[in-house]
Amino acid sequence: MSEGKVAVIVGGGSGIGAACVRELASSGYRVAVMSPSGRGAALAKELGGVGIEGSNTSVADLTALVDLAVAEYGRVDAVVNSSGHGAKGTVLEIGDDDWAAGMDLYLLNVVRMARIVTPHLVGAGGGSIVNISTSGAYEPNPAFPVSVTFRAALGAFTKLYADEYGPHGIRINNVLPGWTKEDPSSVPAQWTESIPLRRTQSTAEVAKLVRFLASDEAGYITGQNIRADGGSTRHV
Repeated sequence: MSEGKVAVIVGGGSGIGAACVRELASSGYRVAVMSPSGRGAALAKELGGVGIEGSNTSVADLTALVDLAVAEYGRVDAVVNSSGHGAKGTVLEIGDDDWAAGMDLYLLNVVRMARIVTPHLVGAGGGSIVNISTSGAYEPNPAFPVSVTFRAALGAFTKLYADEYGPHGIRINNVLPGWTKEDPSSVPAQWTESIPLRRTQSTAEVAKLVRFLASDEAGYITGQNIRADGGSTRHV
């Protein structure tokens, strides 16, 4: 349990992000949540936390979320950055605007939050940042070219940040989920025959991994890209 610790969750209105809000709150974290739909703030309130409506592409919104957490709870101990998929299409069909939007959503979202929250983590004596990436980052899935391109770049940023701020007790890791559904039983068995575990995972399973990486139990893990894909990716 992490009674008294404070977690900031970006993109916590649905899917994996919402599952992370529930998991962290049930593990004793006080939560501050943001999503563009407002569902994240509603979920936070339901769980005794606080939240705002906003975008991970807005420095003002990210700053407001961190400021809210500090004003309400006095500190930040963990950050979870989550975001959905970007434009689809073949790599040369996607226009510049969609590539630029993808960089905003999947790379600069983490860079921005890191700039904003790092002084608070340093002041707290350390902390953890966990980024929701994708299992396609290093075995690119052609269905999500923008997402996989910038999440591969996220891996490089994560290493650089881990080197720079590890001496301050701050850890940063990426979770690389494979096929994930809120209700895995809704996926027909024949659709998962290429997955060694022969099933999809639930959003709740990913959230448990995120909670572990955010906690002191993972105190010696930083700068890593941790796959949670049922064994689907082949590289070692």
